[in-house]
Parts: sequence; structure tokens; C-alpha cells
Amino acid sequence: MPVTDVTTDPEALTFTLTAEFAASVERLWQAFTEPRQLERFWGPPGYPATFTEFDLTAGGRARYHMTGPKGEEFHGVWEFLEIDDPRSFSALDSFADQDGAVVADLPTSRMVFAFDETPTGSRLVNTTYFETAEALEKVVAMGMVEGSTMAINQLDRVLAGLREYAAGKGTQTEILDDTHVRITRLVEGPIELVWRAHQEPELLKKWMLGPDGWRLAVAEVDPAVGGRYRYEWEPVGGADGQAFGFDGETLLSEAPHRAVTTEHMTGTDFPSTLNDLNLEEEDGATLITLLIEYPDKETRDMVLATGMTDGMEASYARLERTLVSA
Repeated sequence: MPVTDVTTDPEALTFTLTAEFAASVERLWQAFTEPRQLERFWGPPGYPATFTEFDLTAGGRARYHMTGPKGEEFHGVWEFLEIDDPRSFSALDSFADQDGAVVADLPTSRMVFAFDETPTGSRLVNTTYFETAEALEKVVAMGMVEGSTMAINQLDRVLAGLREYAAGKGTQTEILDDTHVRITRLVEGPIELVWRAHQEPELLKKWMLGPDGWRLAVAEVDPAVGGRYRYEWEPVGGADGQAFGFDGETLLSEAPHRAVTTEHMTGTDFPSTLNDLNLEEEDGATLITLLIEYPDKETRDMVLATGMTDGMEASYARLERTLVSA
């Protein structure tokens, strides 16, 4: 992971994050100063950022919001102070309302991004300065350490490009914390077709089969927000096992990039998971990222122990073949 150190200093009133990258200073600067690239990593998993304003000049302003898995929005504004292309920039960072007005009763801080060359690439040192110890404590309690770390750890795939980052690696499963798992798979095909393959029953039945010897017998999908879905798998050809299924509700739908659903094992009292599907296209290939939120660590470990990753890889391999013939 790129992040090598995160430190809070109550005496100096600072929060400092350091990260190392196998990319040039100029490439790192580009990622932080071009809004379409910045929003690909600035929000932590489950809270992607959208920049609606970005004027990288002294006295200029950036405005953004992060969208949570249930559609909730968290707004912020930056007021740029100093720009030293490609070495550093600083800005006042404030919480904002939906109209971009600064929220006075939440802390405003001064953040400095410094980019330096290293023998293997570049280093980011991001230092945030607070006016009081109470302000520092408040943002730490709000999850600044965890959120910033997870956000910056997503930057590798932006710097490398999706093919170098994920091509040929198959389905990868990362444990982010006790309740969150991130699954990624690059597939050859345009984002619009990959989106349809996750939404349309006739396409789902061609690829979402799990291990060999199973078929998706039921695929009922209402992809609209508030709509429900139901899947049911059954063994075929004498394969062992009993039919099972999942059902849930669509909480967020932003075609063709993001869909958030609940997932419950049909006919059981098991708690639901929250499944956050994100699609990102580059050079004709689409990176599928599925962030799963489990109710607790025990449930997470139980599901991972079922061989979920292998089953998903078999399905994603079929998805690529389906995209070729679609």
C-alpha cells in the first residue's frame, strides 16, 4: 500500500500522511490537480468524490461532494493559497453545505501537499494544520485517519492505469477492515455493456453462475432505486448441493458507474450485507470494484471461507466471454 506513515501531533496541531509511489513527481502532481483524476481516489471506498468546481490558482476554489452508499452527500470546499507547480500546493479545507457555503461550526484547516522525488519514484507528504486541539480531535473522531489512508491507498491504480494495475491478475480480494472487503476484476469490454450485464436478467443468466455445475435459474431485477431483485441458483448435471438464493433492494443507481444494493440470503435470518458496485473504463477495459460491508467480522470471515473469490472468478471469466459475443 502506498501510505507509509500517518501521524497526529496534538502539540503541533497537525495531521501528517506520507505515501510513496512508483511514479514521477509530475505524474503525481497531475493526479492531484486534474479533477477527473482526483475524484477517482479522493473519497475513501464507499464515498467517491465528485468535483463540481476546480480553479487551481491562488485565491481560486475547488468544490466537491462525497456520495455515500445510501445516497447521502458530504460537501467540502478548498480555497487555494499557494501553487508551486509541480512541487506543492496549499489550501484552506472547509466543510460545506450543499450550496457550497462553509459550515461555521465545523473545523476549517490548512492543508499542504508536497511532492518530492525519490530513487524509486515520488513521495507525497500531506500535512494538515488545525487552529485548536479540539478541532484536530474532532476530525480524528470523524474518521480522518482511516478515511485519508484508504483514499490515498487507491491512488496506485490511477497512476499506473487500469491495465497495468489489474490486467491478468484475475479476481482480487482485499480485506480493508473488520467489516469491509473490496473485490476487483478487470474485464475486457466497454462500461455500458458491463453495466447491462449486471442489470439485465438474460445477460445475468449467461455469466453469474458461480462454480461449474450450477446455473442461475431465477434472475428478477428491478434496477430502479427502491426496486428489488431476487437470484436463485441450482445445481445441474448431477452436481452436489441444494438450491439457494439472494434477494435485496437497490439503494443507489448511477448508470453506468455505480449501483448499491442490500443482499440477503433468501429464507434465512442472516443479516444483510451492503454491496457497492463501481465500474470504471479505460482503454476499452472496465474495472469492476465491489465493496462489501458485512455486519461484523465473524460474518465476513464465514463468507470468505466459502471460496467466494474462486466462484466470482469463474463467473467473471464467463462475463468476459459473454461480452465478446454480446
